[in-house]
Amino acid sequence: MSQSIVEYMAIASVKNNIQKTLGQKAPQFIASVASLVNSSEALLDADRKSLMSACLTAASLDLPINPNLGFAFIIPYKRKDGITVTQFQMGYKGFIQLAMRSGQFKTINVTDVRAGEIEDYDRLTGEYTFVWLTENRETAPVQGYAAYMELTNGFKKTLFMYTKELNTHGLRFSKSMKKGYGLWKDDFDAMAKKTVIKLLISKYAPMTVEMQTATLADQAVIEDNTNNYIDNEPVDPKELAHEKEIERIKKHIAASKTIEELEQCYDAILDEDEAMIMLYQNKKKELGKENE
Repeated sequence: MSQSIVEYMAIASVKNNIQKTLGQKAPQFIASVASLVNSSEALLDADRKSLMSACLTAASLDLPINPNLGFAFIIPYKRKDGITVTQFQMGYKGFIQLAMRSGQFKTINVTDVRAGEIEDYDRLTGEYTFVWLTENRETAPVQGYAAYMELTNGFKKTLFMYTKELNTHGLRFSKSMKKGYGLWKDDFDAMAKKTVIKLLISKYAPMTVEMQTATLADQAVIEDNTNNYIDNEPVDPKELAHEKEIERIKKHIAASKTIEELEQCYDAILDEDEAMIMLYQNKKKELGKENE
């Protein structure tokens, strides 16, 4: 995309919208968006309108978009038409921040639960009792994740999910996880924590306007004030099978020890994109040099 993000934000209509939405915080917002985009090759080519909507959603919730902070994320997502749009995603720290900001929470927290830490489960109340390990905890396998809250009115609630349940949840609601990439793949711990704390709040906590906005916008591509959950669309089995075949071919190319072995996949790459053909050619050159 020839137009830089700074040039886009300098367009009068865009600049006025930012100023109207954020007021005195507009300069800080412009700097943070420029920094985010310039640090991500995928975001450089993202659709500017969806990118701005996602960033403004984070700004309206007063959550930083620096991915290293873990409050909110702007995720690039390539559609079937080849256009890269951006998805707004809440982090678990963002949900905690909104909860504490509401003034209705005395405590809210989320943690992993290791093997041996579940002592009891009350089927009637739905409550778990935990006994936390004090020695060698980091070496014990993670069994699940628990979120806990206590409201200022005295109401308390814990929500626990086993790792297997969270994995099923991710596969159900994230198309990218089905394909083997995205936040669920790259940082399962953070997404698991986000899931249990989001479900705890949405099921049992008083929902402020900010929390409702965050919950509805989470994992959405925001276009024309409409939340489109493209990561939740059903996966085309043919598309998924083709992508798995691509991964198989890539692994074959990388593992090839001889040119003869490499050429076994030649027919399979003929109809693929230039990147796949380049990968094949580079490997062939590499093997040719080794045999000189």
